[in-house]
Amino acid sequence: MIVIRNGSLVLPDGLAKGDLVLDGGKIAQVGGSYAEKPEDELVDAAGCWVFPGFIDAHTHMQCWTGMDWTADSFETGTRAAACGGTTTIVDYATQDKGMTMPQALDEWHKRADGTCTANYAFHMAIADWNEQTKADLPGIREAGVSSFKTYFAYDHLRLDDAQTLEVLEALKPLGGTLCVHCENGTLVNALQKRVFEAGITGPEGHPMSRPDVCEAEAIDRLLMIAHLAGDARVNVVHLSTKLGLEVIRAAKARGQKNIFVETCPQYLLLDETCYLEPGFGGAKYVMSPPLRKAADRTALREAIIHGEVDTVSTDHCSFNLKGQKDRGIGDFRKIPNGGPGIEHRPALMATSFADTLGPHELLKLLSENQARVFDMFPRKGILAVGSDADICVWDPQSEWTINAATQHQNVDYTTYEGFHCKGSAHLVYVNGVLAAKDGEPTGAKPGQYVKR
Repeated sequence: MIVIRNGSLVLPDGLAKGDLVLDGGKIAQVGGSYAEKPEDELVDAAGCWVFPGFIDAHTHMQCWTGMDWTADSFETGTRAAACGGTTTIVDYATQDKGMTMPQALDEWHKRADGTCTANYAFHMAIADWNEQTKADLPGIREAGVSSFKTYFAYDHLRLDDAQTLEVLEALKPLGGTLCVHCENGTLVNALQKRVFEAGITGPEGHPMSRPDVCEAEAIDRLLMIAHLAGDARVNVVHLSTKLGLEVIRAAKARGQKNIFVETCPQYLLLDETCYLEPGFGGAKYVMSPPLRKAADRTALREAIIHGEVDTVSTDHCSFNLKGQKDRGIGDFRKIPNGGPGIEHRPALMATSFADTLGPHELLKLLSENQARVFDMFPRKGILAVGSDADICVWDPQSEWTINAATQHQNVDYTTYEGFHCKGSAHLVYVNGVLAAKDGEPTGAKPGQYVKR
């Protein structure tokens, strides 16, 4: 047994004192006093918050974009995740055009199985909707995939509105949730061409070609289609704008219930002035949707505080500045879209919301709600007897600074260079195995596939 003592247990209804006992890969006791035996391992968590392991439900590891592989493999990405306190990721397996979903799922398992420090589950992104794909849905659900993704942007991935409706209708009897990338791809294509032809070729052209209206219109369209499908379950991923938030509020006000909302730290901490960083440095922030105006950031932060956002994940999709993003010098449209973040999400949230969010709120935004929305609760997302022994012992007094030189993400920069953090993952257990200590990996790879 591993007995974690003297810490504050972060439970759904608040903090509690008492012992947390891990028996192999499961939690055996929560609270109270455990009578230890000589062979037990005692862990002193004095001054720490003891969370269930954090869950990042939006990642892109070891992913081929058509031009490049992402810089992080499942091995490096989940190792970085664990160093920051994240014990489970949900990655986007992608059925490209001409591929079946079973083929895609097999491919993602080949990439991930046996390599991971943190646990991993898969969403299934659908790019080729046809009768075969529809027929394969029950089998994919049986294989443990309960959430799917479609796109309103990117020509090689996006579905039209009628196809999106059919996907939602097909998922409803399976209890599936559809995550959707909400940008109007037709408008984005036209605006990219317009901005480039106006002579704006650097990274600053990226946000100009993907304005807030492109996101808000697509969110509105998604929610109307979901309503048409009988209030189907949808998850609006990486919400970045005040205008998009207002669309979601309007849908909820008219009675639509099965709407879940995700945002990411980059939209809560950074803004579009980053694209003006000299020396092509703005390319580090080329991700979609782009960083927004300060007013959007403020609106999203207020929404977090008021409980209007269900989850904060990262959309971790790393590309090196040198050798990958720099192929877009002279044409912002050729800069690979995506940024790193999986290692730093918990510290960024704990630090930047230190005055407004306590451990209970962090539990919901970083772990419990992810587990609930994506069908892992109460196996994960809660300290409870019988739940998985995924644990983050968090030191709220630790002070440190983010920098690329010391991070474990396999990428040559961080969008949070120089950010001073208060709070860090002291001990991180994955399935009862110590995977990281004080921000460094132990070398263990206890991560397992999470069938949902």
